[in-house]
Amino acid sequence: MNTAYDTTGSPRTFAQIGTVGFSERFWSALRERRERRRVQAALSGLSDCELLDIGTTRGEIDYVASHRDSDPRGIQSAG
Repeated sequence: MNTAYDTTGSPRTFAQIGTVGFSERFWSALRERRERRRVQAALSGLSDCELLDIGTTRGEIDYVASHRDSDPRGIQSAG
């Protein structure tokens, strides 16, 4: 089995390295799912008029929650 060394000089096998990557991806995906559900719940609680005020419809809630970092209208933020 091949061995790699971490920043402290301790040997780690490639199996251990892969496990750490999987664990980080798992927790990241879990956080993303929770955030997406939080956004969906918040948007679902708005009235149709309020949704139109922010430029979306009830049918677009799932898309907006899944693509929070992109604006479907192509508008760039000033930040």
